[in-house]
Amino acid sequence: MSIYTCKLGASDGRIMVKEFDAVNSAMLRQSLEEQGYVVFELRKKPLQFLLESGIGRRKIGNKELLLFNQELLVLLKAGLPIIQALDTILESGGGKLNEILSAIREDVKGGMAFSNAFEKYPRVFPHLYIASIQAGERTGDLPQTIRRYIAFLKRTEGFRSKIIAALFYPAILVTVAALAVALLLVYVVPTFSQIYADSGAALPVPTQMLIGFAGFLKRYLVFFIGGFFAAAALFRRWSDTQAGRYAVDGLKIRTPFVGAVLTRYAVAGFTRTLATVLGSGIPIVEALRMSVGTLNNRVLERALLTAVVRVEEGSKLSSALESIKLMPPLALRMLSVGESTGSLEEMLADISDYFEEEIERNLQVLTTAIEPVIMIVMGVVIGVIIITMYLPIFKIANTVG
Repeated sequence: MSIYTCKLGASDGRIMVKEFDAVNSAMLRQSLEEQGYVVFELRKKPLQFLLESGIGRRKIGNKELLLFNQELLVLLKAGLPIIQALDTILESGGGKLNEILSAIREDVKGGMAFSNAFEKYPRVFPHLYIASIQAGERTGDLPQTIRRYIAFLKRTEGFRSKIIAALFYPAILVTVAALAVALLLVYVVPTFSQIYADSGAALPVPTQMLIGFAGFLKRYLVFFIGGFFAAAALFRRWSDTQAGRYAVDGLKIRTPFVGAVLTRYAVAGFTRTLATVLGSGIPIVEALRMSVGTLNNRVLERALLTAVVRVEEGSKLSSALESIKLMPPLALRMLSVGESTGSLEEMLADISDYFEEEIERNLQVLTTAIEPVIMIVMGVVIGVIIITMYLPIFKIANTVG
């Protein structure tokens, strides 16, 4: 990823200079133009390796951002001005966020808007967070906006933790199974093969094949590992290109069962983000464009941008999303009801809950089914290896008998 400095024209006539992370300039220009910006200038920032260690290049986790916002909310609700609230937070201890907060405090003290001070650090604070602060300043209710963002962070982090927990045990099983098979092939089988070679006994064909494969694997193991990492690096480099990312994302959502889960996960994140942004008082079209990136899938993003254009032209959100087949009929009906009753924000949150519950059920089924499958496959593979290596012993025993 590279950092680009961009001079942009917004739809309301404002000219702004911002920094963005992007794989290349072409992808960044296309993304900005799809979001409605006019790109006047776009140049790669020099000496990035020196800037990476400086202030504003340090990424912070959601947990640290959540803690900061919880403290800020308590202090603002207590009636403290922003400068005093920041002073109190800075006095509470260290952390890599404090250096940035000190700079923000100085900017705010110098007369800069709170949101503009945060906007100087796009790699530290998410765009959604900065937009939420801007909306809070616009509506005059910053604490309420921060409260909404805290709820959003808690919900998304909680759901992500459930996903990781559900996949953790199967991942351990697969790793242990792979290590066990590798240990047998690289160390145990060659030991047996040496014993059989010293005895001079004729070996059954399955045993000969297994010994030959194990010897080949041990001889070229370093090359296999090197080739794997080289292929992984090439694949990652290709997948970072526009065509590669689009192809990989398309394959993800077309994969049976997994594709459906990934699509629901993306849509759940999108609807929850959209509900949060709309609740902050941001207009629907701007909110949609801000929320597109949360899909994290080029194919879905391109389809959604088509729907955004239709909304911009006057279509209802439910009709626009129905045209791109992004949501199931039930979710679309819920969305239509939300538009009709004026409770779009609440209905989007309900849709996100619906998708998250469905994903949890699917993952429960998947993990329940995959654990015994992994155990059976591991047992069969290890059993076949052991039996194959013991075949000559069985043959000798039968001969002696």
